[in-house]
Amino acid sequence: MEKNEIITVTGEALGTSGEGIAKYGGTTVFVRFLLPGERADVKILKVSGNIAYAAIEELLTPAEERVRPVCPAFRRCGGCQLQHLRYREQLAFKTGLVRDTLKKIGGISFPVSACVRSEKEYGYRNKLQLPVGRRDGKNVVGFYAERSHRIIPTSACPIHPAWAEKIIAALLNFMEKCGLDGYDEQTHRGHVRHIIVRELKRRFLVTLVVTDRDIKGIDYFLHLLGKIFPEFSLYLNVNDRDTNVVLGEEFVLVSGKGTYECSEGGILYEAGANTFVQVNDGVRAKLYERIVSLAEEGTAVDCYAGGGLLTAMLAQKCGTAYGIEVVPEASACADALMRKNDLCGKMHNICGAVEEEFAGVLAREKDATVVLDPPRAGVKRSVIGELLRAKPKRIIMVSCNPATLARDLGLLVGTLTETETGELVKSADPHTMYEIESVEPFDMFPQSRWVETVVSLSRRG
Repeated sequence: MEKNEIITVTGEALGTSGEGIAKYGGTTVFVRFLLPGERADVKILKVSGNIAYAAIEELLTPAEERVRPVCPAFRRCGGCQLQHLRYREQLAFKTGLVRDTLKKIGGISFPVSACVRSEKEYGYRNKLQLPVGRRDGKNVVGFYAERSHRIIPTSACPIHPAWAEKIIAALLNFMEKCGLDGYDEQTHRGHVRHIIVRELKRRFLVTLVVTDRDIKGIDYFLHLLGKIFPEFSLYLNVNDRDTNVVLGEEFVLVSGKGTYECSEGGILYEAGANTFVQVNDGVRAKLYERIVSLAEEGTAVDCYAGGGLLTAMLAQKCGTAYGIEVVPEASACADALMRKNDLCGKMHNICGAVEEEFAGVLAREKDATVVLDPPRAGVKRSVIGELLRAKPKRIIMVSCNPATLARDLGLLVGTLTETETGELVKSADPHTMYEIESVEPFDMFPQSRWVETVVSLSRRG
């Protein structure tokens, strides 16, 4: 098999990224957008040993599960991987993905519940984040292509609400009228790097990431935003560093309140431009309801707590809850939430890194329910080690990345062990400190390969 060769294959399964997997002789061929049961002519893009990567040249026999993608940028944009797959099959794929990843990476065999569906298959995202660049002398706004920083220009995105199309048009209008350039990552020149918009119950937090806080024409942008949003705040975030990190350290409030109050599950909470809020409101409500139902009365420790919404829910259920969050703005929102909901004495917010603050809390609260909802990179090894030393009564793990979930869970239940060199290997004799009670996927991200998962563990004995 050689690069650029055309071969005919039949899809046998879906891989972890939603790509099709086929066999050709002794070679495993990964083909983007090929579904199981489909027969297609594919062009070989790369060969490495007995692994090859290919693209569909002609689809010969489509699967019954194939549907027409809604977005014209699908296949080129890196945001969605599954728009060509019927939604019920997306749910089945994600259930199997969690099950198979736990087995393959973590050495864990456990029945996985059917993935909880999102009521909205499209238009579900409350957060829009777009890079802004420049190409062929023109400004471009869009999403990055898969595994690259090449911007795919777009005027709308169907997994976002209708306001996304309006904000893209307004941004391009503003930049053109005011002579502003999108940022060029090669030359490190330009004025605007990203735009980020978050919707909170029909109020909007807009953040424009710029290279200089003295951006010209900002009053005109405020005028355009006022025509789109009934209530909004505008921040400038200054990022003049030579980096691919989206946000700089400095936020400048240009207009509006800066934070907004919302209500969920009987809790009043505030969120700002840099406060973490789950992107799918409907699935978030189901997710939090399930997490709270799994917690036991007594004390809960909410790690990576964000703006404190889940911490407050846990405080109401358990009696006492600690929330640990490293972002000062989010922790301040949690403090305001605590006062607003009369949870002083029940809810304790700690601003700091989990790996630095965790041990002290567990030393005081030995029989706590610990909730771990880390970023996509997962839980740090030092936190896992502290959990195994402190032995809290119950652990609830929440993850948007099945691979890091499998790794962290394997370390907790002993199916994985760490060697002296830091390598993780399957354990021949797993310890039995914790047992898994349930594994439940939630479809927080329809049309994409990502899935949120809740795992409940209890201490044996």
